[in-house]
Amino acid sequence: MKLTEDIKPVTYMKTRAAELLREVKRSRRPVVITQNGEAQAVVLDVATYEALRDASLLLQLTSQGEADVQAGRTIPQSEVFVRARRRLAREK
Repeated sequence: MKLTEDIKPVTYMKTRAAELLREVKRSRRPVVITQNGEAQAVVLDVATYEALRDASLLLQLTSQGEADVQAGRTIPQSEVFVRARRRLAREK
């Protein structure tokens, strides 16, 4: 993060919103918006936001899977396939 470029006061966002958005999109770096000297928000380009969201969801799924393994909530892979085949056969 380049402090002089990546931290802007809210007045900058108000007066130069289009310029700020162009720069965020071009650089793909987040910009921290401050108000009264304190960080209040972060502006991200859409692609970066989507990548962060997807990574977060993947981590949540991994965490849930690990918790299931620790709690013994698992079944053998062969049983999963047997159940899936039965379900598919019933749906035909």
